[in-house]
Amino acid sequence: MTRRALIILFSASALVTISLGIRQGMGLFLGPISLDMGTGREVFSFAIAVQNLLWGLSSPMFGMMADRIGGWKVASLGGLLYAIGLLIMTGLVTPSGMIIGNFMVGLGLGSAGMAVALGAVSRSVPDAKRPLALGLVTSLGSFGQFALVPITQVLILDFGWQAAMMVMSMIAASMIAIGLGLRGAESSTAAVAEASLGKTIGHAFKSRDYILLTFGFFVCGLHLVFITTHLPVYLRDNAIDPGIASWALSLVGLFNIAGALFFGWIGGVTSKKVPLALIYLARTIIIAAFISAPVSGTSALIFGAAMGFFWLGTIPLTSGLIVTFFGPRYLATLYGFVFLSHQVGSFMGAWLGGRLYDTLGNYDIMWGINLIAGLVAFFLHIIIRERPIPMTAKPA
Repeated sequence: MTRRALIILFSASALVTISLGIRQGMGLFLGPISLDMGTGREVFSFAIAVQNLLWGLSSPMFGMMADRIGGWKVASLGGLLYAIGLLIMTGLVTPSGMIIGNFMVGLGLGSAGMAVALGAVSRSVPDAKRPLALGLVTSLGSFGQFALVPITQVLILDFGWQAAMMVMSMIAASMIAIGLGLRGAESSTAAVAEASLGKTIGHAFKSRDYILLTFGFFVCGLHLVFITTHLPVYLRDNAIDPGIASWALSLVGLFNIAGALFFGWIGGVTSKKVPLALIYLARTIIIAAFISAPVSGTSALIFGAAMGFFWLGTIPLTSGLIVTFFGPRYLATLYGFVFLSHQVGSFMGAWLGGRLYDTLGNYDIMWGINLIAGLVAFFLHIIIRERPIPMTAKPA
């Protein structure tokens, strides 16, 4: 791997580390912000849901921009948008302020997040090393969750949530400079799609297997954002110390480092769809075990570690399947559309969790929805046909 490719790899990893690290700690703000605003949990849950929806809606747009004008420009813009969004929430402590701030953060995540980072890396590394490189970006990105979530919790407890969010804003602003490291991302493979971007998109949405992948990724978003947003308050409702919640989320990030590397590696040596389907089945089993047993600090930490191993292993496998279908040229765009489905699921996980809690006073039905969705995702991925889809072929 060339020196330029290594710079792009580690710059992409740093972007994901910061963007996801800050994002995964947003659930820690749910309690104190809701208290300061004098609202139920649905208001800030809805704001986070808006963030996730905008993240998804903007990802294809920013992916297309990155494929055309360069990922480094798009990523640097994303760092600016992200920082501004956090500042707005810090200074405007109202429902509208939370929605506007999360709107900006969503745009920042779409432009400085996974789609642009993976697209740059995919075009910069050799075919044989691509699955592991995509897993490495995801894995190193998980370090942000492990490192930033406990820091966020300490800042909230010691200095208040506004000071904590101000610090996160300054960290987000560093992505403006980090984005420059993506300059020079070019494809290193001859298997670059010759078709136009528009034709490739149209072809993708006629493909049965791409559509199955897109629908399946909805469940990934539902799982992840429901847990990161509502697990801290779920544990608090069960008289678990807030520090345990932050460490549970940190363990998700720590164990995801190993999981993302493992699934990135396994996707390069065997089928991608089978381990992807098994991730959703494993999540379903882990959630079922967690909600069936008495809630304790120990069970919360075990849950975080177990879920962490299967947390973002979906990303190298999902993006790898897209490359298998259509090649690496337009990965940022095609992954962006799949990720939009993920973020619709994220919207539902954040908002519906808050809505059902405010209506029923518990999360029982929402946990059940997560279980059913995990089984559906398992079956959707098992029936995917893992093969290239030539542009000249008629998609099925």
